[in-house]
Amino acid sequence: MGRSRYQVLGSQPHFVTCSTVEWMPIFSQPELVAIALDSLQFLQVQQRLTLYSYVIMENHLHLIASAEDLSKEMGNFKSFTARSIVDWLHEEQPNSYWLARLEAAKLAHKSGQRYQLWQEGSHPQMISSEDMLRQKLEYIHNNPVKRGYVDDPAHWRYSSYRNYMGEVGLLPVTIL
Repeated sequence: MGRSRYQVLGSQPHFVTCSTVEWMPIFSQPELVAIALDSLQFLQVQQRLTLYSYVIMENHLHLIASAEDLSKEMGNFKSFTARSIVDWLHEEQPNSYWLARLEAAKLAHKSGQRYQLWQEGSHPQMISSEDMLRQKLEYIHNNPVKRGYVDDPAHWRYSSYRNYMGEVGLLPVTIL
């Protein structure tokens, strides 16, 4: 994530946002959400990332996460998911609108690649207090409600809200 001016300090939990280029609604396709979820779960199983909370929206995701090197792990996540999503699109929708848009959105200095899925950086904010933690958890879990997609955060499938209600979610999380 070399170009980001944001710094991750230590291995404390951070609030992280990753957005698609041009805010493309790539994650409106469940198969592509599954790639992001599988990648996060892989990082958890490998003990490279501790996930405390998440929400995946159609064009961005928010996490509260920690890692020994969170910037590196987020870079790995974004690189792997971008390659996997582009590969999936080539296989399942070879002449798709999405591939053309991802190619057109590629920044000029990204000369080693044909497509770009993610905006640069992940804008990490260290969770520095209980108040900030509560505010970020509420923000993450209410994001789909605020956007008008659901009336109750428990109805948004791609979120850790259910975990915090004592139910099984799509990914395991460490409850804060």
